[in-house]
Amino acid sequence: MYVVGDCRLRTLLKERNMSQAELGRRTGYSRSQIGHWINDRDKVGVMGLDKARTIAKVLGLDSPYDLYDWTEVSAATPDKAASD
Repeated sequence: MYVVGDCRLRTLLKERNMSQAELGRRTGYSRSQIGHWINDRDKVGVMGLDKARTIAKVLGLDSPYDLYDWTEVSAATPDKAASD
């Protein structure tokens, strides 16, 4: 089982020498929304798959899942909510 980690947008934009504003122009998402995905995931959550796919295409990624780090966790670890 995998758990979504940090958003990689900051690194990906830097690698492409692209600003948040430029990504916004190319995707139609506001620079402030892009900034929230980069900086405030705890508040705004993970971007929707439709948005991730759009951004991944603009950035030339193979998969929208490449926008985040992923951590593998043991499936044998019971979910607290499931045990309540």
